[in-house]
Parts: sequence; structure tokens; C-alpha cells
Amino acid sequence: MQLETQCYRGYTRTGTLSQETAVECRFGGEVETVLSAHAELLPVQATAEEGGVRVLGRARFSLVYENAEHGVCRVEKGAEFTLKAQGECHAAALPRVRLKTENISVRREGASVYLSALVAAEVELFEEREFEYVTGGGLVTKREELHFYSAHPFSGETETDDEFETDFLGDILLHSSSALVSGVKCSAGSVVLEGEVNLCILALKEGEPVSLERLIPFRIEIGQDAAEGASAEGRVSVKEVYLSADSDEEQGKCRLRAELSLLAEGCVYSEERVDAVIDAFSTERAVKLGYSEAETYSSKETFVRTERIAGKAALSSPIDYSDTLLAVTLQRAEGEAVFTAEGRRFEGLATATLLVKGQEGRRGVEMSVPFSVPLPCEGECAVSALVCGMSARQKQEGEIDAEATIKLSVTPRQRSVLRAVCAVEEGEPVLERDCAVSVYIPRAGDGLWELSKRLKKPPEEVMRSNPELEFPIREGKRVVIYRKKSLAAE
Repeated sequence: MQLETQCYRGYTRTGTLSQETAVECRFGGEVETVLSAHAELLPVQATAEEGGVRVLGRARFSLVYENAEHGVCRVEKGAEFTLKAQGECHAAALPRVRLKTENISVRREGASVYLSALVAAEVELFEEREFEYVTGGGLVTKREELHFYSAHPFSGETETDDEFETDFLGDILLHSSSALVSGVKCSAGSVVLEGEVNLCILALKEGEPVSLERLIPFRIEIGQDAAEGASAEGRVSVKEVYLSADSDEEQGKCRLRAELSLLAEGCVYSEERVDAVIDAFSTERAVKLGYSEAETYSSKETFVRTERIAGKAALSSPIDYSDTLLAVTLQRAEGEAVFTAEGRRFEGLATATLLVKGQEGRRGVEMSVPFSVPLPCEGECAVSALVCGMSARQKQEGEIDAEATIKLSVTPRQRSVLRAVCAVEEGEPVLERDCAVSVYIPRAGDGLWELSKRLKKPPEEVMRSNPELEFPIREGKRVVIYRKKSLAAE
């Protein structure tokens, strides 16, 4: 049996690997009391190999502390780390790595202070996949147009800046930043990502720490072979932030300038339509069909959901009315999409460091507020969260009432499984009845294809003999099959 086949090759997301590791950095004995600790993570290199992906990364630790004279100081140190995310992987895979800090702990050993960060790496894998399918041959076939979405990963960098005026500041102690993508658009030859960066700054004002916050919009255009209106998704991370300040002590003002280096990564999905055979039979022989399967992904338009949250904060150490609340810094949000009785929701924690000043000096208190917000997305989706405008008040002694704004970037994803005939194995000949007419009682609910396949007759032949048939078949319906008979000459 001569079959006509084709083979489609395209990149697709093939899986996700994850791994955790601990990174540590040592600071000297000048640190008396740790007020705030932060770790910025940057993937330097990711290499796919058989059995996993090896990641080389860099961590930059920032520490704000109180010294023995009760002065507020800052210090930074860097550390490199490696990890291997193990799992099913091939050396030809293209890995995309996302790093995040799960937890930071502080411990003192003798005259030294150690910061330890638990680093979580999530690796998306993209690989080329083959999808072989039958397009024709000596069979009666059922055909379908299948949609294969090939992923085209992209990446690019850009710089943006912002200037704003504040009250006079003595020094900048610490900053943190997070980016949120509000939209990804494809035009001929480029991909455009838009969104905003939430920049949080911890600074000194008249000798006490204060927090500042700034939402900075961005627009990144990356050259990419993309069709107009093609589906795409992406994320943006902040690689570097450079802050400078021009202070006017006489006027009591300060002009801050922020220069940001941004990294954008994502995928453009191109649609390929293939006309494939999804079922077949032979009128002459029994056949055994072999099938090929392929998973394919695409995305829908990214949108942003904004919610205001409030609640009692959980605290890492107690406070009372003798404590003065100074600043809220290092605000961040983590969560996951879940199904509840109220529908699809995004649930997690908004966390921050609350700086307070008590009778024994300043100290940092970790606080967290749980949230659960509606997520208008029924299927699979990629969600990233940004928290901004977080505030804290002590209405009752020992309790902190916290408020914040949660912004969610939601990208719905579509997963499809393609299945088509790729091979045919011939069996025994089909025995042809010698009677001129056969009456067949089909199964209720059968369609034309199911009926034709059981009768080993092409659909058009079945309909020629039974033009009154309606599908799906009703119970008790009879189907007549006519056969041409030749008369032997005497």
C-alpha cells in the first residue's frame, strides 16, 4: 500500500524543570542589628544537557543595618552560584530560566553575620518536535485540518529612565524593583512589550529611614520575524538599577534619577495548518493504524487585573505602642492560581519589611498579608504579580493593619493535542458478500463515517444507496447495501 506522508517540524514548549539551592554571603562585625536584607538574582548562563539544565547565576546581597552607635548604614556583596535542574531534557533544548528568592535568613556566628538566600529556579524548555502524518494513499480517509503552533523564543534588552522630585534625602540605602507586563503585541518584524516597573527605595531623611515608591512605564520593541497580530507572551525582569540624586539642602528638595536596564523574554507563536488523515480504512483489507501525537501551545492576549487588599498582618516579632513605624520596604507578592467554590482565584501572600524604632533602637519586622483575588481566566494561564502602595498602621497595640494594591498580569494559554494517522499495517482481505442486497442495522448515534467504516464502504456509496439517512443514526434504523451482480452468459 503506497501511502503519502508529510513531516512537520516546529519548536514547542516541552516541559518545565525546577530546582532550589542555597546561596550564602558573609558580612563583618560592624553589623550590630540587621534592619533589612535583600537579594537580587540574575541568571548568567543556562546550558541544556542530557538529564537536566545547568544554571550559573549571580546574587547581589544588600544589607541595611544599625551599627554600635545606632547609625543606619548599608553594605552590598555579591556571590555566584550554580545548580542543576534535573529532569527529562536533551542537549539540543533551549532553556529559559527564571530565578526568585524564596526566603532570606540571617544568622550571627561570632563577629560575622551570614545572609542565606533560598534560590528557586524554574526552567522552561523549548525543543524541536516532529509530527509525521498521512496525507493520502489507497485508503478511504477521514481528514481534518490540524493547527500546529510553533514557538519562536525571543529575548532583548533595553534601557529606560525616570526623574522625580522628593523632599531632601541624606542617602539612599536600598532599592528593590519588579516589572509587570501589561501587553504584548506583534507587528510585521517586531514584538512590543509594554508595562511598568515598581521601584521601591529606602532612604535616609533626617537620620531616619523612609520609603519611596515610583511606578515607571516601559515599552520594549524587539526585532522578531512575527506576523501582524500573531499571538505572543512575554515577561520582563530588571537587570540593573542605577540611582543618582541631586540634593538642594537649602530648598529642602532632592531630584532622583533612576536608570533601569530591562531584559525581555518570551515567545511568538506561528500557526501552521496541516491537512492530515485522522482515521482511515480499506475496502479490500483489514488495516491496523498507527498514530502520531504532538502537544502544541499558544497564548491569548495578556491583560492586567488590579485589586486592593487589606487585612491583619502576620509579624515575625511582636510590636507595641512604644514602637514608631518608620518605613515599609521590600514589598513583594507570590501566589498561585487555584480553583475554589467561588471560581478561579489567585491566592498568595503580600510581604514586606516593616522598619520600627523602639526603646532599644531600630529593628526590622517581616510582615505578610494573605490575599485571594478573582482571576478571570478559566483555563491554563501564566500569572505574575506585583504589589505596590503597601502601608501599615497600628490601630490596636500589637497588631498591624496593612493595605496594598495587587496587580496581576494574566496570559491565558491554550494547549492542544494533535493526533493523526502516521502508519498503516495491512491485514487479511475483507470477505465480500455475494448477495445483491444486504440490510444492516447500525448502532444508534453513529455518524456517516462510523457507519461507512463498519460497512467497509466509502461514505458516498453508503449515501447513494440510502439518500434518506439522517445523522446521527436513530435506533431501529436500517441501512441497505446494494451490490452489482454480473450475469454469466449461457
